[in-house]
Amino acid sequence: MTDRDDALRRELGWTGSEEEDFEPDTGPSGPRMPPPIPHRPPADGPSPAVPYVPPPADVPTVVGDPQRRASFRETQQMPAGPPPPPPHQHPSGWGQPPGWEVPRGQRPTAGPPPAGPPTMGPPPQQVWPQEGYGPAGPMASPPGSYADRIRVNDLVPPRRTPPARGWRRLVFKASFGLINPGQSPDELRQIELENQIRGVLRGHYKVGVMGKGGVGKTTVSASVGSVFAELRQDDRVVAIDADTAFGKLGSRVDPNAQGSYWELASDQHLESFADVRSRVGNNAAGLFVLAGEGTPARRRVLDPAIYREATARLDRYFSISIVDCSSTMDSPVTQEVLRDLDALIVVSSPWVDGAAAAGQTLDWLAARGMTGLLQRTVVVLNDSDGHADKRTRSILAQQFAGHGQRVIEIPFDGHLRPGGVISGTREMSPAARRKFLELAAALAEHFPSTDDRSRERG
Repeated sequence: MTDRDDALRRELGWTGSEEEDFEPDTGPSGPRMPPPIPHRPPADGPSPAVPYVPPPADVPTVVGDPQRRASFRETQQMPAGPPPPPPHQHPSGWGQPPGWEVPRGQRPTAGPPPAGPPTMGPPPQQVWPQEGYGPAGPMASPPGSYADRIRVNDLVPPRRTPPARGWRRLVFKASFGLINPGQSPDELRQIELENQIRGVLRGHYKVGVMGKGGVGKTTVSASVGSVFAELRQDDRVVAIDADTAFGKLGSRVDPNAQGSYWELASDQHLESFADVRSRVGNNAAGLFVLAGEGTPARRRVLDPAIYREATARLDRYFSISIVDCSSTMDSPVTQEVLRDLDALIVVSSPWVDGAAAAGQTLDWLAARGMTGLLQRTVVVLNDSDGHADKRTRSILAQQFAGHGQRVIEIPFDGHLRPGGVISGTREMSPAARRKFLELAAALAEHFPSTDDRSRERG
């Protein structure tokens, strides 16, 4: 062995015999060179310079990483100096198992320190989630659906509905439709009331009408029933005369109505609406009516059993019932009517005597524990003759409203006063029709949202 080979073996840290094969030290991260030995001059003096010897042709030359060699014969002069610093210890949380991934929308957080020794080797590259964060911090969330973000109202301006009356209608007609002022606030309010009357109704809905004789109780029954019939074409509305003192509801809706309670209750062949249709009358608005006993020659007294049987058959085919009750609160038929009501109208004249009778009716209901029905009761101040005092009407309205009751004032209408047939609301004055719309809308606020079997009345 020459001096050059001996110097090279000492420089590489090889201490075995020269016959043994050289095996480089490898670790978990690949081949690793041993730390250099501090330079110490030999005892005989400085060693001669070692000339460069090229590697044999059969040994491949590695290009790139200077720390790896194809064989121990590929030499590299190691500079003398202090030992290199120890390997960098990586922070906790880097040695995650394969397949670990940072959850979407969250920054990677450092976990607890590992139980074993720190993992040696180059640190893995930190990968940020593709959504939620970026190098500069949180990013804006991507939009949901392109179709949802395209709004027709933003691209196509809505077209105003042409006005139906007033000066706005004149301007629209005079300009041949080029100038459209739109609907007035009064028209918009009327549309709101009509939409409320057309609200969703489940099951049956029964409204009772009470009041002292001569205050217009029958007129109110026929008028509010006609409003429901006109605006709720998909439902059938019937007005029922439950006044035992020769009620006149049939003459205000259809004077030609032939049926009555007794014919309806005794007919055993009512299998369709056509069969029931022959027992009731109707007006031009589509309001049906079950008339009472109007002929004194064959006077038959209505009792609770006949009323119950007849109305039970009507409930199969009619969704809304308007019951014109007797002015006698203690009568058996009135007691039967009150057990099955969803709402109540108490009609009063705008005078002291009529208001006192209406107040007694409300007190009578409260004394019998019908507080739920009182909350669904509307007080109507009906000016049936056109002589109501404005101050008195205002005071009465405030007194009833002070007890928590809804109050609606209906003005005088000459079309309703003579006592003829009420064929609908188109013949009413605009002021009277508006008030009946308000009355029907106030009743529609209490439309049931559940079936009759799970609803409590009274």
